[in-house]
Amino acid sequence: MTYRLFIDDLRQAPDDSWVVARSSDKALGIIAERGCPREISFDHDLGGHDTAMTVVKALVEFDLDAGGRYIPPDFDFVVHSSNPVGARNISGLLQGYLQARDERRN
Repeated sequence: MTYRLFIDDLRQAPDDSWVVARSSDKALGIIAERGCPREISFDHDLGGHDTAMTVVKALVEFDLDAGGRYIPPDFDFVVHSSNPVGARNISGLLQGYLQARDERRN
């Protein structure tokens, strides 16, 4: 079953179709239980020293370990963070990885 994951320590998800994680640990627990979501909406700062970069790095590692087959080809993500540097870091790492993965496939 596909699902959408909203990672944010404070904001409410846009609607009830999203599964909400308030920390990177909670997000990783949901991913471990349900597999890779078809879509993720990321906040960067999750309280204290916790950031969504933990989730991004884990997704990349899971995909590398699975030979590029963990993150689905139709995967989509958005970064809704108010932290511009954090938002660029999430987008840069995940977009860069997915683009490189797709180029290797072609």
